[in-house]
Amino acid sequence: MLAYTLIVTALVCYFLGNHNGAICVSAMLHDDVRSHGSGNAGLTNFIRSYGTGRALLVILIDVGKAVLACLIAGIALAPFGYELEGRVLGGVCVMLGHDFPALQGFRGGKGILSGWFIAWMVDWRIGGMIFLVFALVYGLTHYVSLASVLAAVTFGLGFGLFHWDNKLVLCGGVFMSLLTIFMHRGNIDRLLKGQERKTNLFAKGSKQQ
Repeated sequence: MLAYTLIVTALVCYFLGNHNGAICVSAMLHDDVRSHGSGNAGLTNFIRSYGTGRALLVILIDVGKAVLACLIAGIALAPFGYELEGRVLGGVCVMLGHDFPALQGFRGGKGILSGWFIAWMVDWRIGGMIFLVFALVYGLTHYVSLASVLAAVTFGLGFGLFHWDNKLVLCGGVFMSLLTIFMHRGNIDRLLKGQERKTNLFAKGSKQQ
């Protein structure tokens, strides 16, 4: 029964992750965000391509699916005594679905926004740490990618700090941290070469330069 529940829960959360906010909203505009800018289906590329006006709906979709996946998985595994582990499982699967969506040709986003709310759903302290690191780094540099990578590092460190005694939770947290860093490998390369673009996430107007 546990194995069946794990499989069904993992699949439900993965396909929830396939509903990428940037892709869904750009599709409403009869467009594909992946045909613009960096080609990534993430919030930053969406804002660069369409401006901030429609970004709230992107955020609501990506946050909503992350929260819902964690809740579904936590509730599903709670009867077996694995509610916290279930939330982590939901987080891992929804993030995989976001990054590698089968319904979208396996071309998704990088998972930083969904990952942040997964952290909140598992442990508010980790969510708070991520927010502080992202806000500080972005505020000082205006490099969303640098702030995202350091936030992802903080994600893994937070799980190591607060959940070192729960191997399942720890491994899930470290996996999500490493996955997010891996998804930013192109940004890391451009940062090292001094070629990365800065972004004003709060700029007005339809598109950013």
